[in-house]
Amino acid sequence: MKLRSFFGFFDWLQLVDWRRVKVKPFVSNSGALKLQQESIQMPVFQDKDGLPRIVLTDPNGSSAEVLLYGGHIVSWKNQRKEELLFMSSKAKWKQHKAIRGGISPCFARFGDVGSLEQHGMTRNRMWSLDRDPSPLPPIDNHSSVDLILKSTGVDLKKPHSFELRLRITLSAGKLILIPRVRNTDNKPFSFAFSLCNYLSVSDISEVRIEGLETLDYVDNLMNRSRFTEQADAITFDGETDRVYFHSPNKIAIIDHEKKRTFVLQKNALPDAVVWNPWNKKAKALPDLGDDDYKMMLCVNSAVIDTAILLKPCEEWKGYQELSTVSSSYCSGQLDPRRVLYGFH
Repeated sequence: MKLRSFFGFFDWLQLVDWRRVKVKPFVSNSGALKLQQESIQMPVFQDKDGLPRIVLTDPNGSSAEVLLYGGHIVSWKNQRKEELLFMSSKAKWKQHKAIRGGISPCFARFGDVGSLEQHGMTRNRMWSLDRDPSPLPPIDNHSSVDLILKSTGVDLKKPHSFELRLRITLSAGKLILIPRVRNTDNKPFSFAFSLCNYLSVSDISEVRIEGLETLDYVDNLMNRSRFTEQADAITFDGETDRVYFHSPNKIAIIDHEKKRTFVLQKNALPDAVVWNPWNKKAKALPDLGDDDYKMMLCVNSAVIDTAILLKPCEEWKGYQELSTVSSSYCSGQLDPRRVLYGFH
C-alpha cells in the first residue's frame, strides 16, 4: 500500500484500485423514519477576521467556538477556561485557506482526479446551519449546532451529488462530533473521511499514546512501509507521521506535565492518524510557527484503509467523542487500563 503524508493523503487516494475495495456495513437508508425539528435561531456573529462564528456554552463553564468556514472548531475550553485545542501561531485566518489547528472534517471522494485543495474541499468551503438534521433528534441550541455542506457543480470535474452534515455538541466536559455523508446522486460513490484533531499539549516529549500497541501501521517517514507497533506506548522524540489501521474505539493521549489525559472515543472511524512535524518540518510549513510543534499533537479519527461506498439515498454516520481526565503516573492516579477499558 502506498500512502502519502496525512496532509497529502487525499492525493494518495487516487492511487487505489477502487474495484478491489470492500465495503464496511455501517450505512443506513435515508428512507428511515425522520424526526422533525423546529427551526433553531442559532446566533452567528462575524469575528475580527470577518468569518461567521458560533459560540457554544455549557452550564459547567466549558465552551467551544465553531466557524462556518470549513465547519472548523477553533476553540474548546474546559470549565477552568483552559484551551484544549492547539491553534498555530501562524494560522491563516482567511477564506480559501485551510486553518491549521483546532478540529476540522476532511472529506475526499475516491476516484476523482484533482489537487489537494479539491480533495480537501470541505476545509475551505462555507458551511450552512442545518435547520432539519433528520434523522437525528432535536438538540439544545445553547450547547449544540448542526452544520451542512452540499455539493456544488464546481467542486470537482466529475462531481457527485452529496450532503455532508456535522453535529457538534458540548456536554459535561465532552466534545462530541457526529459526521454524516449522504449520497443524493443517482449513482454510487466511494469516499474517505477524517476528523483532524490538533490537541494542545504541554511538551510533545512528555506525551504518550496508549491504545495503538500491536496494530499495523504505515510509516510515511520510512518509504511508506507497513509495520506492526511493538512499543507498549507511542512516545515522541522526532517527526512522526503514521496511519494505524483498525484501531480500537478508545485511545488515550497522556500529557505527563499537565497531568491530563485526552480520551478519544470513536465509532465507524476505524483508522487513526498520528502526526507531529518536529522542528525541521515545522520550519518548512508557512502556517506553523517554528516552535509550535512542541505544543501540539494530531491524533485523528479516520477512514483511510478501506473506502466507504454509498449507494443512492444511503447515508454513512460516524462518531467521535473527546474528553479529558486528570492523570499522573507519578501520583499513581492513572491506570491506563481503566481509561481505555474501564477496568477497576
